[in-house]
Amino acid sequence: MRFFKRFFITGLLVWIPLVITVWVIMLLIDTLESFVPKFLSSEALFGVSVPGFSVILVLAVVVLTGLVTANLIGRTLFEQWEKLLGRIPLVRSIYNSVKQVSDTVLAPNGQAFREAVLVEYPRKGAWTIAFLTGAPGGEVVGKLPVECVSVYVPTTPNPTSGFFLMLPRSDVVKLDMTVDAALKYIVSMGVVVPAERPPL
Repeated sequence: MRFFKRFFITGLLVWIPLVITVWVIMLLIDTLESFVPKFLSSEALFGVSVPGFSVILVLAVVVLTGLVTANLIGRTLFEQWEKLLGRIPLVRSIYNSVKQVSDTVLAPNGQAFREAVLVEYPRKGAWTIAFLTGAPGGEVVGKLPVECVSVYVPTTPNPTSGFFLMLPRSDVVKLDMTVDAALKYIVSMGVVVPAERPPL
């Protein structure tokens, strides 16, 4: 029985990452394909089902949009489109919020997560890894009693959800590990321990 258990766990360690990777990729493909209308599917255009055609079509539209928006005329049209969306009450608030987040996270010259840090959360004496995202601004700065930094505390094992906190700078402990290593540490629930970086 012990022999069976040992090899069964070894087999699971091989298959689980592979199965989850394939599942995530298939989920991403299905999500992209759901955006393509039926009249643009390979069946409607060619009469034959072509695997991955919808995904290629979505990627081509995204790249083409980027090319068009990169020049002056395209940028002007895009600004007019944003002004139009800005006049629709409900759409305006949702669009602006999503755009600010996407601009921060996806911008080539931006850093959504600047560095990995340690913070005491959710109580004193309990520590977790967080990501430094910047410093508080606007009206908030004047209301805070001390100099604070903005941090994002991700949940485990899904780091896309989490908590935004403003903490005193003195309560934040900087780490030498990279953001990628910290994310792997969080997703693995502490199982994949990052190697120590050599001192500069």
